[in-house]
Amino acid sequence: MVLAVAMVMPQQAMGKDFGNETLNYEVVYHWGMIWKHAADATLSLRTTKDGYKAQLTGKTRSWADKVYPVRDTLKCTMNNKLQPLLYEKLTHEKDYYARDVVKFSYNYSHTKAHCTRYRKSGTTTIDLSAKTQAYDMLSVFYMLRNLDYDELSRNKNYTTVIFSGKEKEYLTINYKGVETIKMRNGSKRKAHCITFRFTQKGGKQSSDNLTAWMSTEADRIPLLLVGKLPVGEVKCYYSGK
Repeated sequence: MVLAVAMVMPQQAMGKDFGNETLNYEVVYHWGMIWKHAADATLSLRTTKDGYKAQLTGKTRSWADKVYPVRDTLKCTMNNKLQPLLYEKLTHEKDYYARDVVKFSYNYSHTKAHCTRYRKSGTTTIDLSAKTQAYDMLSVFYMLRNLDYDELSRNKNYTTVIFSGKEKEYLTINYKGVETIKMRNGSKRKAHCITFRFTQKGGKQSSDNLTAWMSTEADRIPLLLVGKLPVGEVKCYYSGK
């Protein structure tokens, strides 16, 4: 039986108090014997009077800029229960520019969102809804950092809802347990391993699968993310604060 993630979250684990933080990452392209540091990313969180503001920025390194320059930014405003209120995705990849804005609202246990997509060709809007708590691609990681992993069963699927700027996706996570991983600097860390699968209504896969490793320490820092590509894979290593 597939359960919603929210159904297994102990009430005392919700609304974890995060402090201000800045986490840095190295994005490495891996294919066979090739390991190339292709980009850098920074994940920052700032406390506000009513909750949090998070931001993820990514940019390619100078050598990669000559091939395919990327400057992407994700922004999210959350309340003190880590529920998203506003999500913004800014995309600048070579000659492509785009901006998505998702405004969340809540009616009891239902989540609604008004999404606006800005493109050179024009602006479009869509309204999305879910009968449970929904997230965006940034706030979902703070929800995952806030889980009580002792309550999760290994190799069992849990689902939640993701609102992008254009559609409702279903995120299925599978908890693999605690693993020892090797960081890029050669050190070894213990981490909770989670796989991600994104699908649309009807079960059609909408995005490539991801695997993430969260620190077993109290801060639950994302230590490593791995995404498959048509050729090779991308590995995002935590490099420090």
